[in-house]
This record gives sequence, C-alpha cells and structure tokens, in this order.
Amino acid sequence: MRYGAMNFPVLPVVEEIKTFNELGFDYLELTMDPPEAHYSILSEHRSVLIEALENSAMGIVCHLPTFVYAADLTDSIRRASMTEMQRSLAVAADLGADKVVLHPPMISGMGAYVADRVRALAIEFIADMVEISTATGVTICLENMMPRNGFGVEPAELEMLFWRFPTLQLTLDTGHANLGENGSTRLGELVERFGERIGHVHLSDNRGRHDEHLPLGFGNIDFRRLAEELHTVGYEGTLTFEVFDEDRRLLVESRRYWRQLFDIST
Repeated sequence: MRYGAMNFPVLPVVEEIKTFNELGFDYLELTMDPPEAHYSILSEHRSVLIEALENSAMGIVCHLPTFVYAADLTDSIRRASMTEMQRSLAVAADLGADKVVLHPPMISGMGAYVADRVRALAIEFIADMVEISTATGVTICLENMMPRNGFGVEPAELEMLFWRFPTLQLTLDTGHANLGENGSTRLGELVERFGERIGHVHLSDNRGRHDEHLPLGFGNIDFRRLAEELHTVGYEGTLTFEVFDEDRRLLVESRRYWRQLFDIST
C-alpha cells in the first residue's frame, strides 16, 4: 500500500512536496484548485514540479477541481466548469498522473427542484470526462460524496454509474461515507459492493455530522473494521490521508494509527 497526503492549495506546491517528502509520504495528491494549484499555474511550473517530485522519489495522484458546477442549469456556467475540468485533466496527464480523483457534480441552486434534469447533466459530464480520460490514458476514480451533494452519495446510485462506465474506479472517501442517517452502514456497503472497483482511498475521521477531516481515531469511524474489509477485498493501492490541520505531524500520527490497524488485519 502506498501512502500520500494532499496539498493545501493556498501554499506553493513545491513547498508541499518538500514537506510531505520530509514526513515520509510516498506520493502527493495534488488538489488542482486556486490560488496556487490551478492548472494554469501548474502548467507554467511543470518542469520545476516534476523535478521536485523526482528528487523526492515521490509519485503523484491528481484531484480534479472541487469548486466547479459541471451540472449547473446555466449553460455558460456548465461550459466554463467543463473547460476547467478538461484542461485540468490534460495537465494532470502531463505531470505524469496515472489516476485522477473526480467529484460527481453537485445538485445546487434551483437544481433541487429539477433533480432528475441535473442528474442527466451530471451523467453527461461524467461520460465526457471518461471519454477524454480514455484518450489520455488516465484512470478516473469517482469519489463517493457527502449527502448534501445530492448525487453520487448512496451505493445504489454509484452502482448505476459504475455499470454505465466500466472504466471508472471508486475513490472511497471515509469522511463522506460516514455522514448522514446511513453513515454507520454506508462505508461498509461501499466496500462490499465495489471492492474490486476501488482504485483509491481517502482517509479522514469525523463524528458523523460534518466533514471535519479529523485525524484517525478522533471521530467515530470504525477504522479497524475498514482495515479488515479492505484486506478482505485485497486492496493494496494508494491511500491518501485527508487530515486538514496546521500541525502536519497529525498526518504522520494518522498513518501510524492506520498501519497498526492494517497490520493487525493481515
């Protein structure tokens, strides 16, 4: 299993690479959001970033932009979001990423009143992204979302997407899965249903109400059970600690906590 950490996009990416290398992580999960990690800035500093990764012997997984509206009811907003995603995917491929994390589009604004229409737009967007990713040789790992996203949350809906798009893999996000009324069972159901389709994992803890990105063991997620389940399905891929705290040592503590649980499960 390879362990990574995610940059804070208000900090220069090269500094983040240095920090995570010093903390002993195997790869950077590059979240491609402004101000410091927009695709235009990454493209401009491509050679410097690649050199920093090579000198650190670190790999890269890219997380496509978060704050876009790819299924918005307004055509111009939707088109602008698609442009951002397409160009980000191209830069991710150019940086050497072989997988990218993609959020299913959110149902927002007046879309709540015409949810079926927004879902159709979201599926159209995913189809376009899958087609582009196939051409670039990059695998899309679709992330299960938190309930307020309105789409891509429950296992049944995700199963439809994975059936429709056979090349999609799952980014299993523990924090998102733990939220809402079904949080106590959703995480286990995701592993059970999609064990063979898991291509990436995000680990963070919370208390079931908000996506707090706490260190492992600080919330109520049963990581011991998750470690056993991932071992059972044979998952040995990339695992990013999405612990968002100024004290980066908590990333190391979360990694240690997980390794102990995973070693016990094996």
